[in-house]
Amino acid sequence: MDMENKIYAGNLPPDIRDSDVKDIFYKYGSLAKIELKTPSKGPPFAFVEFENKRDAEDAVYGRNGYNYDGYKLRVEFPRGGRGAGGGGFRGGGFMSRGGRGGGYPPRRSDYKVEVSGLPPSGSWQDLKDHMRDAGEVWYADVNKDGVGVCEFKHKEDMLYAIKHLDDTKFKSHEGESSYVRVREMSDRDRRSPFRRGGRSRSRSRSPYYRRSRGSPRYDEYRSRSPY
Repeated sequence: MDMENKIYAGNLPPDIRDSDVKDIFYKYGSLAKIELKTPSKGPPFAFVEFENKRDAEDAVYGRNGYNYDGYKLRVEFPRGGRGAGGGGFRGGGFMSRGGRGGGYPPRRSDYKVEVSGLPPSGSWQDLKDHMRDAGEVWYADVNKDGVGVCEFKHKEDMLYAIKHLDDTKFKSHEGESSYVRVREMSDRDRRSPFRRGGRSRSRSRSPYYRRSRGSPRYDEYRSRSPY
């Protein structure tokens, strides 16, 4: 497995289980492997491998600093993985949007499309998964008014999405479906704030997580915001 797909998760609760680690990270993408370590001294930690490196990046961005059962998680790429070299782990972290260390900086692109007609339960992850049919997605965001934005790495991927994903059936994680429209964002759209309808359901703010005996459950799948 490529080291770029592997992340480190530290400062885990002492009673953490493999299934708990899976529940923390599963929503970011397909998991290839989980290695949970419980040292005699210090808190447990885990190595989590994803099938896709972009999912690993999203997990670092979304879960580093996340409060899980009273423990602030430390989630980062191991040294030798993405953006690092040598042995051990990074001591600091990438700069986040607020200028603080520890987050993963989201990449942005000029190749943007607006996706309208999303169902109420459509999340940024649903949008990202749908638009991956066109190519590599760098960023996805969904507004509560059923409008989303998607940024691609390559211009040809954006053009493919406009041509082949416009008026296609979109299905959310809750099973709701609708036919969505895809169009290139204009210069005016790019200059204007995306959040026209208020609060978004997108990629950076972690959802409220309630942990109980047994496997924890997410109370809300789609509450993260990129800002």
